[in-house]
Amino acid sequence: MAWKDLKNRFKRQFSDYLELPGDIMLDLPKIVLVGNLQVFIENHRGIQEYNPQLVRVVVNDKIVEVTGESLTLRNILPDEICVEGQINSLSFYN
Repeated sequence: MAWKDLKNRFKRQFSDYLELPGDIMLDLPKIVLVGNLQVFIENHRGIQEYNPQLVRVVVNDKIVEVTGESLTLRNILPDEICVEGQINSLSFYN
């Protein structure tokens, strides 16, 4: 088992033991989808790509891709991004 996997497993068990939220302890993104009109992404690392049909946000070692129509960035804060518009899909990839 790789060192990174052991480290993440230990952090997960430790956060479970202390009853701490995983997004804080494991530095995971927190994503809240409000209907198909808004998505809030916390713990991001920046915007990789943006246009009215596509928003790609870097989270940890992955990319969150939001596709839709008339997409706009409502808030861009150091720890949170809000995407608004007609959201068609939300996906993760490396």
